Amino acid sequence: MTEPIRKDESAGGRDRASPNASPTVIYGERRRRSMGWRTKDVLRTAALVIAMYVGVRMIWFASPLFLTAFLGILFGLAVSVGVDHLAHWRIPRGLGAALIVITFLGLLVGFGAWVAPTIRAQSVELRRRLPEAIDRLESWANRHNDGLIGSILTTSNGPAKRDTVHATGGATAPAPRAAAPTNEADTASATPLRDRISRQMAGATRYLFPFLSSTLAVLGGLLIILFLAIYIGADPDLYHRGLMLLFPRRARHRAGEVFSAMATVLRRWLVTQLIAMVAIGSVTTVVLLILDVKAAFALGILAGLLEFIPTVGPILSAVPAVAMGFLDSPEKALYVAIAFWAIQFAENHLLIPLLMKGGVDVPPVLTILSQALMAMVFGFLGLMCAVPILAAVIVAVKMLYVEDVVGERVPVTNENPAKDIAPA
Repeated sequence: MTEPIRKDESAGGRDRASPNASPTVIYGERRRRSMGWRTKDVLRTAALVIAMYVGVRMIWFASPLFLTAFLGILFGLAVSVGVDHLAHWRIPRGLGAALIVITFLGLLVGFGAWVAPTIRAQSVELRRRLPEAIDRLESWANRHNDGLIGSILTTSNGPAKRDTVHATGGATAPAPRAAAPTNEADTASATPLRDRISRQMAGATRYLFPFLSSTLAVLGGLLIILFLAIYIGADPDLYHRGLMLLFPRRARHRAGEVFSAMATVLRRWLVTQLIAMVAIGSVTTVVLLILDVKAAFALGILAGLLEFIPTVGPILSAVPAVAMGFLDSPEKALYVAIAFWAIQFAENHLLIPLLMKGGVDVPPVLTILSQALMAMVFGFLGLMCAVPILAAVIVAVKMLYVEDVVGERVPVTNENPAKDIAPA
């Protein structure tokens, strides 16, 4: 198939755009493009698919290692801030990073040695008294099984233990013995609440904390986090430059902006969480001591540690505290629940907004969904890494899709939002 091809001819054999020159029509035959896949295209595509499959399988198989490395990078970004301040005092970056990590570990060990006797005694009391608290909670639910909480917690053998009051004479008579369970559902409902909770906790422990079965695995993970924090904090630019080499030259500037924004958000998130952990642990301990709750120090430290996991951690820390309040009375358990709610309310509306200036706002719904998904897929390590990973993904989506593709200016962080959303 031939088509006319227009060509302007001029002196010297060069093509020039002249208004007076009439184009000369030269007929030629265009080269047709070959349709279909060539052999090298098929081989290249097959190799790419196989490489992606192997990469996904490797990430899935070594997911604990990748999540542990992510935690090490997260702590390394925070350490780099301290190293920058020490560099003004002419302290080498490698030495400064090691000093920060060693000092942090020393403070933890010193605090642990100081409160170890109290924590050990209260932990023993907590393990011993918590089943009794659960039994009291179950008996209280059996006595008030008409309400919502009672209908949830009561067991099939609970009402059988209560005495019935005859309307005629007001005398009490024992209620008839409940029939023996005839199937698995009846057997499960007739099991005491303490045993059911123990089985559920054992199953959750095996699913969420499989790495705790090996002390060597725990120590290895901690060493990886510490060394990554030291090396990344000592020279973060080295790894940043190496990462930029993976992108084409035309995309390196934008990729650098995205990764710098991610690093800033993750650093501020981690510093915020560490401060919140100390604050919540201290305030919770003081409040539980005022309420005269058993094992107040142990419960306060537990609340501080679980504060690292947003949304889910405070709920998990409130459950044993409320159960310990039932040892004295249901009213004290109610006071403990109200105290935990007040502490979380003050944290979410006062402490976190004050600390997260310049950070990123993570929607609560996305936080809960990401934590549930990461916990289901990767266990407890996924639950710990869910929120910082979500924060980094939100930054990438805002900068690479909303700004570059959609063309909408949005605030990447909550620092100077008016500047971020200014019209282009």
